[in-house]
Amino acid sequence: MVKKKKGRSVRRNPNVNLEPEELTQAPHSFIIHRGFNNGHILELTRDFRKVMEPFTAKSLQEHKKNTIKDFVSVAGLLHVTHLCIFSQTEFGMYFKVGRLPRGPTLTFKIHEFSLAKDVVSSLKKQLVIERAFKHSPLIVLNSFSGDTPHMKLMASMFQNMFPKINLTNVDLNNIRRCVLMNYNPSSEIIDFRHYVIKITPVGVSKGVKKVVQGKVPNLSKCNDISEFFTKAGLLSESEMEEDPNNHITVNQKLATRGNVEQGQSAIRLTELGPRITLQLMKIEDGLLDGIVLYHNFIHKTEEEKLIIQKKRDAKKKLKERRKRLQEENKKRKETEKEESKQKSLKGMKKDASREQTKNKDGNEDTNQDDDDATYYREEIGEEPDKDLFMASEVNNKMSMKKSKVFNKFNKKHKLDVSSKDKKQNFKKDFKSNKFDKSSDDRRKFSRNKDKNKSHLRTHKPLKSKSSIYYAVVH
Repeated sequence: MVKKKKGRSVRRNPNVNLEPEELTQAPHSFIIHRGFNNGHILELTRDFRKVMEPFTAKSLQEHKKNTIKDFVSVAGLLHVTHLCIFSQTEFGMYFKVGRLPRGPTLTFKIHEFSLAKDVVSSLKKQLVIERAFKHSPLIVLNSFSGDTPHMKLMASMFQNMFPKINLTNVDLNNIRRCVLMNYNPSSEIIDFRHYVIKITPVGVSKGVKKVVQGKVPNLSKCNDISEFFTKAGLLSESEMEEDPNNHITVNQKLATRGNVEQGQSAIRLTELGPRITLQLMKIEDGLLDGIVLYHNFIHKTEEEKLIIQKKRDAKKKLKERRKRLQEENKKRKETEKEESKQKSLKGMKKDASREQTKNKDGNEDTNQDDDDATYYREEIGEEPDKDLFMASEVNNKMSMKKSKVFNKFNKKHKLDVSSKDKKQNFKKDFKSNKFDKSSDDRRKFSRNKDKNKSHLRTHKPLKSKSSIYYAVVH
């Protein structure tokens, strides 16, 4: 006997698609573009999505019909915390960073930018590692130590865009990229750079590195393999003049060859791009619409701020009033709809009661004859004749039949009586020879009769090719 398979139990089998807490608590981002759809701004948004991987929507599809509310409504389900917008207007390009769902929003002006493909093509040694994009980059802020509130808010916004690092549990193999943001206090400009991190062993010649890393050395210029390991001319200028400040002691075992635990290694950065030069313009309290907390170029007095605040409050009250009126109208329409429904149900009940009364009246008419017969028996004491109380029934039946026939005739058999009478009279006159045979009327009638029958004359075509050939020959 074959055993039956047991069904899956929901309690015993937990949901496999549940994400771990590290992923749900990590900051996620939406990166979109607005304004003129220029080719540069599209490529810049794609490059910035590459920087923010893996906690971003890499293949996010956006359309002109999509509004900011659409992205905000979906953000909660996908654990999205930040919204980055690249916009372009007639005056220039801008970069906005907003905290979801209620702000604040920072607006930057883009002075200069270089795409990732241009940065990589300008390097002599291009190093692009796809495995480096499986983990989030390390954020490094330089000169963001101002005491002003806008500087603190800007630094905290950039730090919260990337996941936090626990120094006790961090794995150095996962830190493969770095984002550097340098602030210049004099010009108030921020330089954005994106690098890939490479750790190489120190105190080892170039030949030894190649052998350790598993590369096949080129021994065409050497007489012996010892020359390949001891020759100092094979080293490049950057390797000959290494900065001792770049040397570190690795406390973990790295996946790259040549780096030994508790050994000396050097950190090297290779730029991936893009390069962006930013300047802070303003800070808003809400998400793209709120009180301006800071503006770099426009400074307003307290009176102007109070006037703006009053306008905002009036606009907010008007919006609330319109919303309340809309809800009241909605409730009123629902009540009217319910009332009309109840009225229609009452009318249907009245029609049903009328039909029942009609049926009762018909039954009373049929039973009236029986009542008359019983009354006749009680008063006279004899049985009445059969035809005595049948006249009313016959009259009722005849009237019902007439009404039915008349209704059918009115609905279906509506004929033109005048044209029918004319045709019948004409046929009677013709049969009774009222027309004179030698008269013109007789001839006209015969001609018209032949013309009317002319459309019935048809020439039947020959069916096959053999019949056509027979007709032509004979």
